[in-house]
Amino acid sequence: MDLQKIYQSVIEGNASEVQSGVQAAMAQGVAADIILNQALIAAMEEVGKRFEEGDYFVPEMLIAARAMQAGLLLLKPQLINSGIKAAGKVAIGTVKGDLHDIGKNLVAMMLEGAGFEVKDLGTDVDAQAFVKAAQDGAQVIGMSALLTTTMNNMQATIKALEAAGLRDNVKVVIGGAPVTDAYAKLVGADAFAPDASSAVRTVRKLLD
Repeated sequence: MDLQKIYQSVIEGNASEVQSGVQAAMAQGVAADIILNQALIAAMEEVGKRFEEGDYFVPEMLIAARAMQAGLLLLKPQLINSGIKAAGKVAIGTVKGDLHDIGKNLVAMMLEGAGFEVKDLGTDVDAQAFVKAAQDGAQVIGMSALLTTTMNNMQATIKALEAAGLRDNVKVVIGGAPVTDAYAKLVGADAFAPDASSAVRTVRKLLD
């Protein structure tokens, strides 16, 4: 089976071609983890590289990530049954008072494409929902905000994690248009990620 075809279809954002390629590979007995690593994850790494080099923009990344997810959906049952371990557990959400989700969705898709188990908490997520995710085993908490008025809820969440005695158990990554590295340091986050591609690299680094 030519995994290169699946790889190329992800890069081009052709979801139906990704699905048919994954189905064909599975029918030929190619292991789910090989398809995941050599086709889907490899393609998303290339997409992230092109984004950082300025060859791809957010729309292209979104289309590629959706194509990758179409393939991942077919692989998930096999990956679970074969006991393939995820690269790590991440809970992600847009903070309380903020309903913006495009950036957050893209980060979630990119993380899934990199082999992480992602729990998407959605938008308008209060501190206790992030705390619950940490209690449920999330190793990384990712918070997004697009409004300067909701950024303070990132600090409130970090304080809630501290109050629950969980802060040492999880890494906290924050991002969003008004968020900066200086703000991340100010509120006690472990890292700042300016975009979806760097978010994947940052999470990998924090969990290494």
